[in-house]
Amino acid sequence: MRLSELEIGKKAVIVKVLGHGAFRKRIIEMGFIRGQEVTAELNAPLKDPIKFKIMGYEVSLRRSEAELIEIIPEGDGETLPDMTSHGTTEEVTLQQKAEVRGKTINIALVGNPNCGKTSLFNVASGANEHVGNYSGVTVDAKAGYFDYKGYRINISDLPGTYSLSTYSPEELYVRRYLNNETPDVIVNVVVASNLERNLYLTTELIDMDYSMVIALNMYDELEKSGAKLDYQLLGDMIGVPMVPTISRTGKGIDKLFDTIIEVYERRNKSVRHVHVNLGPVIEEGITELKDELKESKKHLQFSPRYLAIKMLEGDKEVRSLLASDENFERWNALSEKKRTEIEATLQEDIEQAIANEKYGFISGALHETFQKGEQEERSIPRTIDALVTNRVVGIPIFIFLMWVMFEATFVLGAYPAEWIEAGVGALCDLLHKYMPAGPLKDLLVDGVIGGVGSVIVFLPNILILYFFISLMEDSGYMARAAFIMDKVMHKIGLHGKSFIPLIMGFGCNVPAIMATRTIESRSSRLITILINPFISCSARLPIYTLLIGTFFPLHAGWVFLVIYLIGILVAIITAKLLRRFLFKKEETPFVMELPPYRIPTGKAIARHMWGKAEQYLRKMGGVILIASIAIWALSYYPHPDSAEQELTAQQRTEQQANSYLGRLGRFISPVMEPLGFNWKVSVALISGTAAKELVVSTLGVLYTGDADETETLSEKLLQPDPVTGQRDFTPLVAVSFLVFVLLYFPCIASIIVIAKEAGGWKWGAFAVLYNTAVAWVCSFLIFQIGSLFI
Repeated sequence: MRLSELEIGKKAVIVKVLGHGAFRKRIIEMGFIRGQEVTAELNAPLKDPIKFKIMGYEVSLRRSEAELIEIIPEGDGETLPDMTSHGTTEEVTLQQKAEVRGKTINIALVGNPNCGKTSLFNVASGANEHVGNYSGVTVDAKAGYFDYKGYRINISDLPGTYSLSTYSPEELYVRRYLNNETPDVIVNVVVASNLERNLYLTTELIDMDYSMVIALNMYDELEKSGAKLDYQLLGDMIGVPMVPTISRTGKGIDKLFDTIIEVYERRNKSVRHVHVNLGPVIEEGITELKDELKESKKHLQFSPRYLAIKMLEGDKEVRSLLASDENFERWNALSEKKRTEIEATLQEDIEQAIANEKYGFISGALHETFQKGEQEERSIPRTIDALVTNRVVGIPIFIFLMWVMFEATFVLGAYPAEWIEAGVGALCDLLHKYMPAGPLKDLLVDGVIGGVGSVIVFLPNILILYFFISLMEDSGYMARAAFIMDKVMHKIGLHGKSFIPLIMGFGCNVPAIMATRTIESRSSRLITILINPFISCSARLPIYTLLIGTFFPLHAGWVFLVIYLIGILVAIITAKLLRRFLFKKEETPFVMELPPYRIPTGKAIARHMWGKAEQYLRKMGGVILIASIAIWALSYYPHPDSAEQELTAQQRTEQQANSYLGRLGRFISPVMEPLGFNWKVSVALISGTAAKELVVSTLGVLYTGDADETETLSEKLLQPDPVTGQRDFTPLVAVSFLVFVLLYFPCIASIIVIAKEAGGWKWGAFAVLYNTAVAWVCSFLIFQIGSLFI
C-alpha cells in the first residue's frame, strides 16, 4: 500500500521510499525511513496536499510524493508472533512487518542484446528461461525470486535494448517498465569486453537517476584478451559500483548481490549521482528546461534532467506523458526553441550531438581506466565467419546443417523411442491380459495408453531437435543465418530480422510469433506473424516421425527436410502475396548485432532441453490426456450391450464407424476424401485444433482393439481395414497427410497469440481460413496427381 492511500486519522509504518535522486534523498532525510510510524492527519480542501505526522512533527506532502512511499497500515491482516506481553502489540508488529517487507528488493536486469542477462537471471533465480545468442529471445519481462542473506530478491529479466529511446518495441517496453514498476535497484548487465558500445545504455540509465549496479559480464573474455580494467576507479568516476561476473559459470554472482544489498541499504561508497556532461551548448538548454520542469511535482518518478533531455530530443513518449500538465505548452515551446538554437549552433541534429557527447564521455572514462589487450583477434572465428557467411557456400551450409538436424532427430531418436514404445506396448499387453473386459479396461488400454502412449514415445526426438536448435542459437550461428538470408527475405518483402522468429518457429510457433515484437516495421511484423504457422513446429514432429518412419524409413532425413522446405516455400509465397495485396511496401533498415562465436555450455543446453521436456510432459499429462479420454469416449459410445466380451477387429471397426466420433467423421468425409483421407484420418486432423500432438494421440485411440496389443501404432497403420480389405494409409496418402498437417490452421494457442500480437481477431480468423484452404489445395493436388501415376 502507498502512503497516498492511507485514510485520514489512520496510522501506518513505512516500508521503503521509492523514486530516485534528490526527492528520495530529501524525503529520507525528513524521517521517512523503514519502521518509522506515520499518521495521516488532514486533507487540504481540494484533497491535495496531505498533512502527515512523523517523528513528532507535521509535514505536508502532495499525493504524487506520498504515492512513492510504501507503507503497512494499522490493522494489516498479516499474522506475526503474539507480542502482547511487551505492551506495544500493534507498534511492534507493524515494525516487524515493515522490517520483513523492507528486506524485499525488486531488481530489474537491463542491458544490450547478447549481454548475458537471461543467463544471469537463470543462475540467480534457478529459472529455466531459454538463452539465445541473438536479439529478440526475451520478448517480455521474465520474473523470478530467491532468498539471499535474509533478503527476498524479486528479479525481472527485461528485453535486450541498445538505448531507452522509442525506436523499437523493446526500448519502449523497458522504459515503461522502469517508469511504472520503479525497481529498487537496476542491474545494468554489460559485456566487459565491449564496454564502449555497452556503456551507452548506462549513460541513459544514469540520466534516469535510478539506484544501479553494473554487472561486468563475461569478464573472462576481457581477461583472455589481455586487456586490463580498473573497474573500481571506473565505478567511482560514474557513481555506479561495478562487479565482474561470469554468468554461465556463476562466478561473481554472490559478490553482485552483496553489492546490490549495499546499494539498496545506502551503504556503498561508490554511489553518487553524476551528470553525463553533454557540452556547454546542450547543457545550457538542458538546465533551462530542467529548471522549468522542477516546478511541477506531478512526475516525481522521473528525473527532471532525463525529461529535459528527452524533450529536447523530441521524444514522443515523454511529450505524451507531460501533455496533461498545465505547463506543457510552455515547456514544449521552450524545448523547441532550445532545440533549434542548439542545432543551429552545432550544425547537426540534436540526437546525433547528444550521442556524440555521450560516446565522448565514455571514451574519456575508459581512457583513464581501460587498457587494451595486445593479443590479436583469433583467426579461427574469422575463418568460420568467412565460411558460413560466404555468398556461394553459406546457404548450402545452412541447408546441410538443417538436414543433419533432421537426420539426427530421426535416426538417433529412433533408439530410445523404440524402448519407450516397447514399454508402452508391454504395459498395454499386461492390462489386456489381466483386466476383465469392460469400459474401464478399454478406457485404460485404448484411451489413456493408446492416446498418451502414442505421443510420449516421441519425447527423445523432441529433445534431440531442441539440442540442435539450442546449439545453433547459443553458439552465435543463428544470427549468421539471418545475415545470409537477408537478401532472400528482402526479395519477399521482409528483412533479415524476420528470419529469427521464423527459425524460432521450428521450436514453437507461439514464442516465435511473440518474438516478432522486435521488428520495427508494422507491416513486416504482421506478415512475419501470419506466415510463421507454416514453419513446422516441434508439436508436428511426432506426426512426421510416425508417418515418415512407417513409410519412408530409408530416406527419413531427406523427407523431413523436404517437408520443412515445403512449409518455408509456402511461407515465402504467402509473404509475397500479402506484401502485394494487403500491405504497402515499408522499408526498414536491417540492423542486427552479430555476436561473437561462443562455445555453448552443457549446462545451458541441458537446461533448455529439460525445460522443453518438462513442457512436453505437462502437455501430455494435461490437454493430451483429457483430449484422449474425450476422443476415446466419443469413439466408444454407443457401444454394444455385450461389453463383457472382446469385440473382433471387424466388430470394433463397425462399432467405431457408428460411434459419435464416427458420425462426425463421416459428416466431413466428403470434403476430405478427395485428399485420400477416410473418416478416422479426418477426425484426427480436427483433434489437432487443441494441440498438434493430438493427431497422433487420436490415431493411437482409433487404431486399437486388435488381438495383438503389442503391435506398435506404425504396424497398425500398415494393416488393411478389416471391412474393406484396403489400407487406410499408403505412401501417397501419407505424403498428402503430412503436407496437410504442415499447412493447415495452427493450434488454438497460436491463433490466440496471432490475434493478440496482430491486433485483432480478424487476423486469427484469416490464419484459420487461409492456412486450411492452402493445405486442402496442396494435399488435393498431391493426391490426385499422384494417383495418376501410382
